[in-house]
Amino acid sequence: MMALMEREETRTVDTRTAMSPTERDTAATSTPETAPGAGRTRAWATRLVVVGIVLSAVNLRPAITSLGALLEEVRDGLGMSGSVAGLLTSVPPLCFAVFGITAPRLARRFGPAAVVCAGMAAITAGLLIRPYLGNTAGFLAASALALMGIAVSNVLMPVIVKRWFPDRVGSMTGLYSMALALGTSAAAAVTVPLTDALGGRWQSGLAVWAALAGAAVLPWLPLLKDRYGETAPARPRQRRTEEPHPGEQGAPLRITRSRTAWALAVFFGLQATAAYITMGWMPQIFRDAGVPAGTAGVLLAVTMVMGVPLAFVIPRVATRLPHQGPIVLVLGACGLAGYAGLYVAPAAGAWAWALLLGVSNCAFPLALTMVGMRARSGPGVAQLSAFAQSTGYLISIPGPLLVGVLYQHSGGWGLPIALMTGLMLPQMAVGFLAGRNRTVEDEATR
Repeated sequence: MMALMEREETRTVDTRTAMSPTERDTAATSTPETAPGAGRTRAWATRLVVVGIVLSAVNLRPAITSLGALLEEVRDGLGMSGSVAGLLTSVPPLCFAVFGITAPRLARRFGPAAVVCAGMAAITAGLLIRPYLGNTAGFLAASALALMGIAVSNVLMPVIVKRWFPDRVGSMTGLYSMALALGTSAAAAVTVPLTDALGGRWQSGLAVWAALAGAAVLPWLPLLKDRYGETAPARPRQRRTEEPHPGEQGAPLRITRSRTAWALAVFFGLQATAAYITMGWMPQIFRDAGVPAGTAGVLLAVTMVMGVPLAFVIPRVATRLPHQGPIVLVLGACGLAGYAGLYVAPAAGAWAWALLLGVSNCAFPLALTMVGMRARSGPGVAQLSAFAQSTGYLISIPGPLLVGVLYQHSGGWGLPIALMTGLMLPQMAVGFLAGRNRTVEDEATR
């Protein structure tokens, strides 16, 4: 055995001696990361990640907007009051806040791909069973299961983008946001026609979206072994000559010390409040104004579909600006105009108000982009994303519930629309502050 090892060692030395100086340099610097096979593996994995991001994003809102299109039928079928229906529209931000904060810890233990894969499976199961449980408590519990999957995926999408595409944060965030808007608008537009085509039962119209969520599980399955991003594109290794920045590995980031993190969290919460009020209640506003149910669903779809082109454009523009505050102000002005129109002439100008509110709702992809821009490192983005989204969704919980209570007790939409208008003003203010050119790592050390 020793003789064989000696001959093998001699053969290796002879082979290296026969190499030219260039070949020896190449062999010395070659690593598994730079080998051709590893390059092909990374390219294949990168394509899977892109497909997974797009399919996952498409499934992050149909659980909510499909319910908004059939809310009246679900209320009648389950015997819900207006206040309980308002509670139902508040469940999404509650779940996002509670479960979203666990996403970074789960990602560290199992890997982001595995957590997103599990999240898509939870969405599939929740959407499949919730229409058939037969009571409000079961419907809420199954909705919470689906929303748990959405919550962890919400938080980890910016992390995955930062890890796999560090030099294309704007364009990949735009692609992700565009796919999210497409899924949101599609669910709003076709849920009612699908329900009619499937026999007119609201249960079938809601359950059909489980098939789309099931398809989003598949791209992540081959990536389950990639717990720590081994197949992610390699970054140049640099010798450390100084202490690590907060947020990098080994240097925990005290995120609550950052004013920008708090501004971003409040901005995220207020834009989420507006979005979930819109998704949960806007079809009902139009229906109460005399708009047919099918048209009301299409109007919600128009609002959501505005995010398809703008969600791709806004992040790319935002990453080129030193201050994203002006974009925040433009989006807020569109929201104020849309709410004013809903109050004055909800049916007569329905299409215009739907378009304006659709532009305003693009504060969501802007907020995601700012999460990626306000932190330098991947761990910093993970902490900021979890903090901003979980805190923001906690802030957004009372909004849809309060709208339901005001609607039930006032008998009209005047007070709820006044509430929406009032919340838009602080959203514009904190969004302007969050858009300043600074990072949470720098603020956390002061």
